[in-house]
Amino acid sequence: MAGKDDADRAPGLTPPEREPQGRPVAEVVIRRSPKYGVFTALGVALGIVAALVLTTVFDGTTAPSPYTEVTYSPSQAFGFILLWCIPAGIAIMMILALVLDRVQSRRVRRMRASVENVDER
Repeated sequence: MAGKDDADRAPGLTPPEREPQGRPVAEVVIRRSPKYGVFTALGVALGIVAALVLTTVFDGTTAPSPYTEVTYSPSQAFGFILLWCIPAGIAIMMILALVLDRVQSRRVRRMRASVENVDER
């Protein structure tokens, strides 16, 4: 038979004990996690910088393309290179974020937390 405390606790927590004041206490796990949005933005910035470097370092040619017979301006070439560099930058930074998340998941701390029930009406 489940008691009143079993219904009040969050899933994944150990059964609460009691503080001297009568409030239930549970053990919680605290760990750091990277912010994936920040890593995505850094990946976009990395892709833009890489495309800019590739566009300026490799000048290319002013001759028409052998396949389309169209001449592309440097800004058009920059746009085409961006189509490859931005997803590559995002992928690299997401892999880095996942590796950092895996490394940080080894450093978990277990703490005791006091459980409070708040009636929000």
